[in-house]
Amino acid sequence: MKVAAAQIHPRFGRPEDNRVITRRYCQRAAQQGVRLVVFPELCTTGYNFSRKKDLLKFAEPVPKGPTTQLWMNLAKTHRIIIVGGLAELGGEGEIFNSAVAVGPKGFIDCYRKLHLFGSEGRLFSPGSHIPQVHSLMGFKFGMIVCFDWAFPELSRILMLEGCEVLCQPANLVLPLAQRVMIARSIENRIFTITANRVGTERTLTFTGRSQITNPSGDVLVRGRVKRPQLLVAEINPAEARNKNLTPTNNIIADRRVELYKRLVV
Repeated sequence: MKVAAAQIHPRFGRPEDNRVITRRYCQRAAQQGVRLVVFPELCTTGYNFSRKKDLLKFAEPVPKGPTTQLWMNLAKTHRIIIVGGLAELGGEGEIFNSAVAVGPKGFIDCYRKLHLFGSEGRLFSPGSHIPQVHSLMGFKFGMIVCFDWAFPELSRILMLEGCEVLCQPANLVLPLAQRVMIARSIENRIFTITANRVGTERTLTFTGRSQITNPSGDVLVRGRVKRPQLLVAEINPAEARNKNLTPTNNIIADRRVELYKRLVV
């Protein structure tokens, strides 16, 4: 099956324009036979807001908001799965940095980012639920958002729940996550799709270099630093079901869970 990372340049504070961009990329992905396309974090609003009240103008409910509704229609029309990041409007004026997944049959899930980066805590409330693994079109996928990369426990939980393809909408400004996601692929024997953005907003320049990796840690495709691109790779999800690192070592069976209690303290 073919999967894709849509490395785009969102227009700051222009959600309607950004939704048009995502529609075009979905159409291009479908024309190439892609079954899963991942968009960056906060891809409809932009990222670098200085005040919560400014972001609140663009936050939207899920799944009834305009972005999720558009993506649901696109997923149905093109028979694809779409994962992308947006500013989710919660109750009592809360805003969540969320990843939404939709498919040909409609809304699948919304995951609220657990680990907020830098000054995001001034704008967003952190999520409080572990992301779920979903089975669709013959494979299983899960979601994390951007800075969640720094917490290997989250990816490990998803792998133990059966995740084969880990989708990561991102707005990366550090040159670290792309390297770390290679390790996440190897240590969990899963595919990863990191969809990063490009461009500059006020004081932040985003690093591009979106990528798709396989369970051996190979980078199947990687984007440029500054150029918007649709990055497509062909994968076999069955490779992620084999957890043997060597003929005698299995990354699940060889764990010493009785010694890991410190991880949850």
